[in-house]
Amino acid sequence: MLKIAVIGLGLIGGSILKSLSESDWEVAAISKSSYDKAKSYTPYASDMIEDARGADVVFVCSPMNEAKNVLKRLENIVSPKCIVCDVCSLKSFLEGGYKFNYIGTHPMAGTEESGFDASKSELFCGAKWVITKRNAILEEVIKFMGAEPVLMDSKTHDFAAAQISHLPMLLSFALFNSVKTNEAKTIAASGFRDTTRLAATNEILAADMLKLNKKNIDKSIDLFLESLTYLKNLKDDERIEVLKNISQKRALMYDKKGKNIFNPK
Repeated sequence: MLKIAVIGLGLIGGSILKSLSESDWEVAAISKSSYDKAKSYTPYASDMIEDARGADVVFVCSPMNEAKNVLKRLENIVSPKCIVCDVCSLKSFLEGGYKFNYIGTHPMAGTEESGFDASKSELFCGAKWVITKRNAILEEVIKFMGAEPVLMDSKTHDFAAAQISHLPMLLSFALFNSVKTNEAKTIAASGFRDTTRLAATNEILAADMLKLNKKNIDKSIDLFLESLTYLKNLKDDERIEVLKNISQKRALMYDKKGKNIFNPK
């Protein structure tokens, strides 16, 4: 029977715990602030990272600016065979030689909410989950949570994340900040709400993303401005056709439930 440890019980870590609590595996929950709440889902809840000892798989769900330190601490706790993976939205900055079997991962799921109380067992259902190398045990655990493992190297992932996660977050902040009149804010409805949802992202997490992935984000901004300028300079009839084509491609990327069904093959 697998022993799995989850370190950090925010939105992602809490959701992993709640999902895996429905399995037959032994799941330990480790958190300085939320371990009492975790006792409803596992008898193995504590605030001691040393309780990850003996684990076969460890999910490090600490904030991005703490993840490296947690990984280093685990080198003196878990066995060399232990599969240790983080869930940070950036991968390259964590790569390096570790004394355990490190696998970078990134579940492509989340909400603008944070903390254990916002976590839910079904968060990963239908989501894609990036892994930086194949591992049958880890993939089995990810699939149990309802997600689809997607193999991707760290460099490719970080540029992709800049385009589809970090740039949209930055644009969300910029869009909200660009609306200056109270009249516009008074009548703002679902369209503005949905397109500025990411402006509710925790500012510390947002700052970490922007600092650690700056090169890729800057490149993504240039690509976006190029696309926006192209659309701006089109004649009316041309713009209608281009927007129609983009709309059709967008419709093919997601199913009616919002699941990403894009397949490059």
